[in-house]
Amino acid sequence: MVNVRIVYPRDLTKAMSGTCKVASDDVDGGLSFESKAFHLCMVVEDVSCSVADIIRQEMLRVGGNAVISNYSSTNTLAANTDVLVMGNFGQIDSMRVNILSKPEVPADIGSKIQFATQAIEQNGSSFFRCGKYRLELGKKTYIMGILNVTPDSFSGDGLLLAAAEEQNNITLKNTLSNSSSSSSQCDVDKDLLIDAACRKAERMVADGADIIDVGGESTRPGYTAVDDHEESDRVIGVVEKLVKTLNVPISVDTSKSYVAENVLKAGAHIINDVNGLLKDPKIGKLAASYGAGVIVMHNPDEPIQGDTMSCIVASLRKSVDVALKSGLSPDNVVLDPGIGFGKTLEQNLEVMRRLDELKCIGYPVLLGTSKKSMIGKVLNLPVNERFEGTAATVTLGIAKGIDFVRVHDVKEICKVVKMSDAMIRKK
Repeated sequence: MVNVRIVYPRDLTKAMSGTCKVASDDVDGGLSFESKAFHLCMVVEDVSCSVADIIRQEMLRVGGNAVISNYSSTNTLAANTDVLVMGNFGQIDSMRVNILSKPEVPADIGSKIQFATQAIEQNGSSFFRCGKYRLELGKKTYIMGILNVTPDSFSGDGLLLAAAEEQNNITLKNTLSNSSSSSSQCDVDKDLLIDAACRKAERMVADGADIIDVGGESTRPGYTAVDDHEESDRVIGVVEKLVKTLNVPISVDTSKSYVAENVLKAGAHIINDVNGLLKDPKIGKLAASYGAGVIVMHNPDEPIQGDTMSCIVASLRKSVDVALKSGLSPDNVVLDPGIGFGKTLEQNLEVMRRLDELKCIGYPVLLGTSKKSMIGKVLNLPVNERFEGTAATVTLGIAKGIDFVRVHDVKEICKVVKMSDAMIRKK
């Protein structure tokens, strides 16, 4: 499948704005100058060698350049290849227009090139719509607070365990006073869990969380899977109460359509799917029917082969296609590169360095690095000592253009985000 992506884009428009004004007081002239000043490196992947050669020739003709992977003038009928295109906006757009007249060039290549350049230039949607909420993009980084109602969260913050410990204390006191009732055991457990979850969510919102993400099944390495009904039972009461007591979007971290349907009925505004709608596409249709937003994450079944970001971009585009075909609008979708999922340490670090390449897909990006093993391996620290490492990834992510961060330590990260936004974001 043809894939078009931008490699290490650099925003020169702002730096050149003064030069543009000197070069021409005419608006059209200034814009033309800017289009020449803004240079891109674009990879057009998996095209025939003959098409790659046409792209190369057209780029040379308009004054740009192009390099074909493993190019040889004798292998034009060989297997598909990649072509690296180098030029400014004007040159790349001229090349795109010129290849449209070539019958041997598939029409979708031109549209994909156009979409990739426009996504970089316009920086995607202006807001993220999830249920009754409309979050404006670009002015700030949104903080998603993690609320795990699980017994086995990797970070040790699973609320089921805390509720169980509190339950034991209550049971002991009740036993001593001869007032315990075995028939109310389950009810007490659930009430304690919901109360503990709501108290924690309220604290996170007070500390600066813009979204609360509820999870009923751990996705840590070696986690114990739970069935649809158990996961739903863990989160449904929490969601029902949170949507009534908090004035922020409530997200549910699930990859099961059964759970998604139940929490959407309960009022959840976002479904955060670690499988990117690729394993259970029904989630997208459910979200669309409720006007909810979705977060689609890259989570490969097999080890990544070849260029890491190429695989991620191609996979996330498939997720976006599923979302749009399900009836979701572009402003309902957020991307997540999936740090810590199906990637080696070096691949995770590479993704962090190349986060800005996700801009070419044209959707807002969520970064979930909080306390991840990547940080633990680099710093050789246990989970409870990874705050500073998390803060470093958040700052780099904001510099690379991400829009959301999913974190455990909301109060502390809120300060990191506020300072990073002040330095990085345009006013």
